[in-house]
Amino acid sequence: MQLLVGLGNPGSKYEETRHNIGFRFLDLLAKSEGLRFDAAPRFHAETAVWSRPEGRVLLVKPQTFMNNSGESVAALARYYQVETDQIVVVYDDLDLPAGKLRLKHGGGHGGHNGLRSLNQHLPDNNYIRAKAGIGRPAHGDITPWVLGRADEGDRADEARVFAALLNEIDTILSGQLPQAANRIHLALQPK
Repeated sequence: MQLLVGLGNPGSKYEETRHNIGFRFLDLLAKSEGLRFDAAPRFHAETAVWSRPEGRVLLVKPQTFMNNSGESVAALARYYQVETDQIVVVYDDLDLPAGKLRLKHGGGHGGHNGLRSLNQHLPDNNYIRAKAGIGRPAHGDITPWVLGRADEGDRADEARVFAALLNEIDTILSGQLPQAANRIHLALQPK
């Protein structure tokens, strides 16, 4: 069993925000695979089971709000006895421009409160990260930016990032990060 986690905030108020990019990717993946999310109240999450030839993957959308995502993910990892390096997390990254995606194995939280919570609650920070760029605001506080709705250009960038990630999700789950990262990089080059 592996965990594929999308980070976001629960509720319709946050659905279209930049911060919910992880939820939106999991929704797209679930739709493409014919999966349905169900409430898992014990774990404060919505989950869907994806049966792949290589093994089962639990898609996870924590319902704890971003800052407490680690509580939900760690409880699921303990219950299903999933090692940290078998967890893939999709989330928004301020330090990457919109339309970019980076894969990384392990590391710090970089100021992201969802990752900070994961790092606090998991035994180590050796999970795989799929960082979807949302860029930074030109000036001012970042909170209204991450909790704001993406404009049309950002949505087009997001669609390209999601298509590239969807094409490589099997490769990522198989642990072939360099190959997946290279193909994603090439797919996201300006045409």
